[in-house]
Amino acid sequence: QGLPVLIENVPEVLDPLLEPLLQKAKFKAGNMIMIRLGDSTVEYNEDFRLFITTKLPNPHYSPEICVQVTLLNFMVTPDGLQDQMLGILVAKEEPEVEKKRQNLIIESAQSKAQLKEIEDKILELLSNSKGNILDDEELIT
Repeated sequence: QGLPVLIENVPEVLDPLLEPLLQKAKFKAGNMIMIRLGDSTVEYNEDFRLFITTKLPNPHYSPEICVQVTLLNFMVTPDGLQDQMLGILVAKEEPEVEKKRQNLIIESAQSKAQLKEIEDKILELLSNSKGNILDDEELIT
């Protein structure tokens, strides 16, 4: 039926039985979509969703797992809560200051994005340069 499944309190190493689900290793058998789990072949529904949770404070999953899944960190930190509470307080007491803070956050994010673009362009120019890089006018300006 494509119902969601929740697996709770998983360790850092996942059961290999989950591998076909994580890889979405589906195949067609006639007009049905199937997936192999261990020794069994079962029908697969495109609406199926697998949710996995852990109580580990800072889990380190293998790179293979990280590529196959979407990781969400819902851990609340004291610093994060303090920032949120301060933002609420400042917004109520000094709305202009909060507006300036929000604008600074946006400007900072835009500057970081611009810096990333410039770094990427420099790396591209360096990788495509031929001969002495000091002779490349575009690269040194």
